[in-house]
Amino acid sequence: MKITTDTFKTFDNQELFYRTWEHDAPSNGRVLLLLHRGHEHSGRLESIAAKKEFAGYKIYSYDNRGHGETKVEATYEFMDLVRDLDTFVNFVCEKEGKSKEELFVVANSVAGVVASTWVHDYAPNIAGMALVAPAFKIKLYFPFAKEFLKLGIMVKPKMNIKSYVKSKFLTHDEVEQERYDSDKLITPNIPARQLTTLLDTAERVVADSALISTPTLVLSATKDYVVDSAVQGDFYANLSSAKKRFVKLEGFFHGVLYETEHQKAIEEIATFMEESFALEPKDATQKHIEITQKECDKIAFGTLPLCKEASYALQRFSMSKLGFLSKGMSIGNKYGFDSGVTLDHVYANKAEGKFGIGKFIDKNYLNSIGWRGIRQRKVNMMASVQKKIDVLQKEGKEVVILDIAGGPARYLVEVAKENPTVKVHVRDYQIQNVEEGRALAKELGVENIDYEVRDAFDLASYEEVGFTPNIVIVSGVFELFSDNGLISNAMQGISKLIAKEGYLLYTGQPFHPQLEMIANVLGNHQQGKWIMRRRSTYELDHLFAEHGFEKEGMLIDDWGIFTVSSAQFKG
Repeated sequence: MKITTDTFKTFDNQELFYRTWEHDAPSNGRVLLLLHRGHEHSGRLESIAAKKEFAGYKIYSYDNRGHGETKVEATYEFMDLVRDLDTFVNFVCEKEGKSKEELFVVANSVAGVVASTWVHDYAPNIAGMALVAPAFKIKLYFPFAKEFLKLGIMVKPKMNIKSYVKSKFLTHDEVEQERYDSDKLITPNIPARQLTTLLDTAERVVADSALISTPTLVLSATKDYVVDSAVQGDFYANLSSAKKRFVKLEGFFHGVLYETEHQKAIEEIATFMEESFALEPKDATQKHIEITQKECDKIAFGTLPLCKEASYALQRFSMSKLGFLSKGMSIGNKYGFDSGVTLDHVYANKAEGKFGIGKFIDKNYLNSIGWRGIRQRKVNMMASVQKKIDVLQKEGKEVVILDIAGGPARYLVEVAKENPTVKVHVRDYQIQNVEEGRALAKELGVENIDYEVRDAFDLASYEEVGFTPNIVIVSGVFELFSDNGLISNAMQGISKLIAKEGYLLYTGQPFHPQLEMIANVLGNHQQGKWIMRRRSTYELDHLFAEHGFEKEGMLIDDWGIFTVSSAQFKG
């Protein structure tokens, strides 16, 4: 084989080490990505890459942060590993001149969780993936181990723990045991926070695997002393993939690819991979809509256990009687918790209230997981907007931004202030949002932003506007409406208005841990129950693609709640 090594720059500009392998056999023009298990490195996969079953594929692998030849220290946030994978795939596709449809992923153990999270959150159109003993639930062998680790992290945020896993628990093959034990690049330690965020993310992905439509092979070891194999079955059972296969490897330990009879696994992977490449692409949008609509209907019309009913009733009562003490709750009660005015208070992130208790209540309100995700969405949106401004200005173009339903758009006021030559137009159908935005811009002395009362879902509002935006923003608005027919009006309007090769920045909500609570406690801007149907990244991307937008990239928070995607209008 021809072997090469190099580095690539990942999402935060850090350099990670990678390897490539090419057999002497003629190329089939496809790419195979091998992801190493936790504690290991890409060099350990050379014997796998050398298998004759993979001849013809260009094979890539990289060393995770803190592993192998990569000099970057290990990350404390599991989602950074997912972002690294997304960056690497984009890097490989660009380097090889390939589309994601020409790529297959084989991911072992922890890497199996990385790959499945990436496929769930980013919805890449890859040919398929093989998850080898995926570590959705790690056997910690100590009661309440995760809870104790989280307590320890509060005291020592950069706490590391040493793996208990010995080579004899990974493989029956004594030669492979010796290789593992003598490999000086194997890393026994893992940041405790990376482990706990891995476990939390794995729970989310397993529970929501129905929104994964990628062809998926799961190889499960029946004598796995490292991870709980039963959870792998839960993940598999819910997959909506048109093609999927679950294979039990009898008597195998966790290190499937290094077991005495590992050839069985190799043959399963090779066969599934060829079958996946032969498939005709199928649009799974309708399936995703059915899944999320059923969830939405259950929240809207289904019954709740008595304990939950009592809890939500108490929260509603407290909100109505004591909400006036908190500025955030007061705004939500008056204008709706989904209103632009509410979001402006959340973005400001300054606890305010009456008396001492009011400020305390407001602080807890602002620190809820949903609002923390919203603030990260703002950070991601501002970064995305600035990136596109820089691209357009480098091309010598005047930058014109339109937000079709921006509310007061505090973040765009900040963007306009930092970029005085950029023209920013903000629309919203609620007059109080427009007035507050105008007042904010005046207060900060920003003159290159204007506000107008218009309905984002009225096609007529996109006619004769007097400008042609080359950046259009759709932030936090589609999440409020479950009907794709309604939002299609906005997408049609945008496609008529936006400049050719212009950029669209749009937010999504593929997951939210508080949908039920929000619906039963918080009111919306229409003074009704705030009921949301979440959209998978897959569904949302396909909706925009139907209107001529080609997705370029995506940012997501550490909890997997809110996305900010960028797409270019191809007409």
